[in-house]
Amino acid sequence: MLDFRIENLDADEVERLRRIYEPLTQSVRDLVDATVRTEVDAEDVAAAKAEIDAATARLRTKQLDGAFGVRLDPGGDGMAWGNVVVGLRNPVAPPLVVHREQSGLVWSEFELGAAYEGPPGHVHGGVCAMILDHVVGDAASSPPKPAFTGTLTLRYLRPTPLGPLRAEARVERIEGVKTFAVGHLADADGITVEAEGVFITPKWAR
Repeated sequence: MLDFRIENLDADEVERLRRIYEPLTQSVRDLVDATVRTEVDAEDVAAAKAEIDAATARLRTKQLDGAFGVRLDPGGDGMAWGNVVVGLRNPVAPPLVVHREQSGLVWSEFELGAAYEGPPGHVHGGVCAMILDHVVGDAASSPPKPAFTGTLTLRYLRPTPLGPLRAEARVERIEGVKTFAVGHLADADGITVEAEGVFITPKWAR
């Protein structure tokens, strides 16, 4: 069952929660990067592990029962803070900030570091797919009406290097409950991965 919860959160409360949790998430992102790249000795690793275990135990003293889901305010605006691509509270997320222009173009500029490596010095192909699935899906969706991935086809033109990247997407056409959208991932030298997909408006949102 999809967890879309209506919560009576005004803008001030959302901002208060953001100030609490966003710095924590960024610190854990930094920890992940440091863990991948550290070369300290065994004693320092053991000390760091003990500190991390203690912090984890502290955070587990009060937790949600299950995943974060998506919190909706009465106007239908969502907080997808647990999302693996854009989640403010998910340290696995890069995170992306997705922009939507009046022309229908959807885009995001972001950076992927050591935590997202597949081939040496390059982004894992599955991570490229995940990001394009999200961005192309955003283009296909019309807030607050979502469209979920039916099919997604990728063409890898060349390896995507770690570092600054840009993702773009747009809708090609709509046929009933199906939205056909395309997009790509690019670095400073041009496109690395192309994507095209069919996205479906779920029955409960029609």
